[in-house]
Amino acid sequence: MRKRVIFALISVLFLAFMLVACGQESSNDSSGTGDSDAEQASVEIGMLKLTSSAPLFIAIEKGFFEEEGIDAEVSWFEAAQPIAVATAGGDVNVGATGITASLYNMVAGGEELVIVADKGREQQGYSSSALLVHSDSDIESVEDLKDKKIGITQTGSTFHYMAGRLLEEHGLTSADVELVPVNSIPGLMETLQSKQVDAVLLNEPNITRVMDEGYGKVIKQVGDVIDYQTSGIFFSKSFAEDTDTATKFLKAYAKATQYYYDAVLTKENGEIVPGENYDEVIGIIAEYTDQEPAIIERGLPYMDRDGQLLASDIQTQIDWYAKEELIEAPIDAGEIVNTDLLDQALKELE
Repeated sequence: MRKRVIFALISVLFLAFMLVACGQESSNDSSGTGDSDAEQASVEIGMLKLTSSAPLFIAIEKGFFEEEGIDAEVSWFEAAQPIAVATAGGDVNVGATGITASLYNMVAGGEELVIVADKGREQQGYSSSALLVHSDSDIESVEDLKDKKIGITQTGSTFHYMAGRLLEEHGLTSADVELVPVNSIPGLMETLQSKQVDAVLLNEPNITRVMDEGYGKVIKQVGDVIDYQTSGIFFSKSFAEDTDTATKFLKAYAKATQYYYDAVLTKENGEIVPGENYDEVIGIIAEYTDQEPAIIERGLPYMDRDGQLLASDIQTQIDWYAKEELIEAPIDAGEIVNTDLLDQALKELE
């Protein structure tokens, strides 16, 4: 009798122990899942299918965002301005696009967003944007464009800004020429080929295409004349205020800009040489932009290796647009630039 009681007690204790252990395991599994979900911050990015979005493509494809606890969701756009509008309105957390007069007008009008990182700039020694004339033209310099027609995409665009700055750096002004908006890159190429204008601003790979087809020649590379922050990474106000998530996002972005730079922008003896991951990066960009790798290779924009913004240029742009009466009211660049978040991200990457 005593033995049966002892055996029963042991059995009850064993069952109780197993139930507690199973309960703890279940609790741990449930808790672990919850922690994982909590660590993954959903971040929506608005961008275009352009080569200059390469670091974002790389960060997604290589898992850099995931490593930092970021669940990156992409919203594809067809034009630059809607991205800025969506970012300011909080419809996306992050915007990646060109910096134009319309962006500054939004800020002047009370919209709130901040530019935090580089996404493409004009830099000496790298072919990105250039002023071209017809191959039959006798125009040989910017100075020769007085009283001529220059094709640009739109009034207040990056092409408008580059044309204006190039003229001023060569002793002319916008009033000395006729700027002709044609609304698209293909339109610029067509008007140059048909000689409806005397010169156009173009970017790569379109510059190379025009030269290969034999109807255009470069008279000035923009980056050889001015340093110019053409496009950037924007944060909505609320996302920028979430400094922990914003910094993690920029850590992933900086990893990607370094990966991009080392693969396609490294120079030896003044010439770009393919890096270790060159083919991989070209392949990633081609996949995300739906273009052939050969085309991608001809239009790789310059970016700072660490993704750092050319912050001083933002005020230069604002002042120029205000002078040309292309923005409604001048603003302080300090209202729209935040480099502290990337600085912190780079410190944490060291």
